[in-house]
Amino acid sequence: MDAMTTKTPPVSKSSLFINRNFGLLWFGQAISNLGDMIYLVTLSLWIATIIAENQPWAPAAVSGVMFVAALPTLLLGPVAGVFVDRWDKRLTMMRADMIRAVLIFLLIPLTGLMPLPFVAEPLPAFWQIGAVYAVVLAASICSQFFSPARFTILSEIIPESQRAHASSMEQTSSSFVKIIGPFLAAPLLFVLGIQWALVANALSFVVSFVAILLVRIPVENQKSHEERVSVGFLREFKEGMEFYRKSRLMFTLLVAVLIVTLGTGAFDALLVFFFQKNLHAPTSLFGTLPMAIGAGSVLGAILAGLLAKYLRFSVIMWLSLYIIGFLLILFALQNTLWLALVLLFLVGLPLGTLNTAFGPLLMETIPHEIMGRVMSVFSTSQTISSLISVSLAGLLGTLLVGLHINVLGMAFGPYDTIYVGTGIFFILGAFYAMVNLRQAQAQL
Repeated sequence: MDAMTTKTPPVSKSSLFINRNFGLLWFGQAISNLGDMIYLVTLSLWIATIIAENQPWAPAAVSGVMFVAALPTLLLGPVAGVFVDRWDKRLTMMRADMIRAVLIFLLIPLTGLMPLPFVAEPLPAFWQIGAVYAVVLAASICSQFFSPARFTILSEIIPESQRAHASSMEQTSSSFVKIIGPFLAAPLLFVLGIQWALVANALSFVVSFVAILLVRIPVENQKSHEERVSVGFLREFKEGMEFYRKSRLMFTLLVAVLIVTLGTGAFDALLVFFFQKNLHAPTSLFGTLPMAIGAGSVLGAILAGLLAKYLRFSVIMWLSLYIIGFLLILFALQNTLWLALVLLFLVGLPLGTLNTAFGPLLMETIPHEIMGRVMSVFSTSQTISSLISVSLAGLLGTLLVGLHINVLGMAFGPYDTIYVGTGIFFILGAFYAMVNLRQAQAQL
């Protein structure tokens, strides 16, 4: 069954949502992202404060959610990209949304939160956690097909001249979600109950499904489905992998991102410990840190749309990485909350410009017909780098306990030392990108 197709009408450059198709996809994704954020935060709170309350294995149970969510990316990502390039992108997204909505709804009775004839009382704690893991795993599998399909469709429906504006809108909504989501999650859990957080996330997928249903995809100038399948799975899989060898530009982007990710994983994993030991702030204020980054990212995303008129996306990328790296080193030296918040807000500015510029840069670089495979390999590689970073951060955070050194009159402990290293990774990634992107683009 083929998706409904039509020619996309000319669009005025002054249109806020660029065109009808992008407006629908943007709205559906914004609602879905908000549902996901509420869902993930409430799941962690639910396991930590209710299911595994006062249990020594509670931290492992919470971290298990993140591990299970990442597992399909590691095992299925590149393979999923082959099928995404074969299948109808619009139908792939719709099916993924409906499956995820059903999965989330099923989690309510499985955990005993809703009285049903076959569930007399809540399941034991390990069964509840097992049900959560199973649903998170299955939903993450669906995401491996949804995300590259959506990125491919965006490359089809957004005119090249409007990609910076579109990416700015997507990054702005994503940053708002990161600010609002955590603050909505706790009241939903403790006032209304976990079941309403699950319902909210399930309904967000329904909204996304309806939005995608209303999208009309331009006619694709691609091979027929039969021709693509006849090429063979292994050959298609290799095409996605070999593109990184053939394209110096894409290889440079991948390596630069992997270098940076080695730092970001450590930053996220140790932030709560840095907050307690270095900033000496009450835990109740911990949510102000991601809020500061999110607020800066909103302004950064808007700024990126303006910068794109004067600078290439590649220049915005490496310049943003440099700024983030130096700001993170300054952040590592802080011992008061208010200065740390100011610096994280400033970090959010180039982070917003970076994320806004990166999408259009990938769209310029990756051929449309292999975009699903190339993006899946990219996501898998980034996930592996992040897991390595988190693991090393945990190991170093343990080995460096008690560290106290003085450099140029400044005292360093374990967490600020690791955070200085995080900033250095960003600077290294920026330098690598700056040198190699210039050379790669000069050869185009």
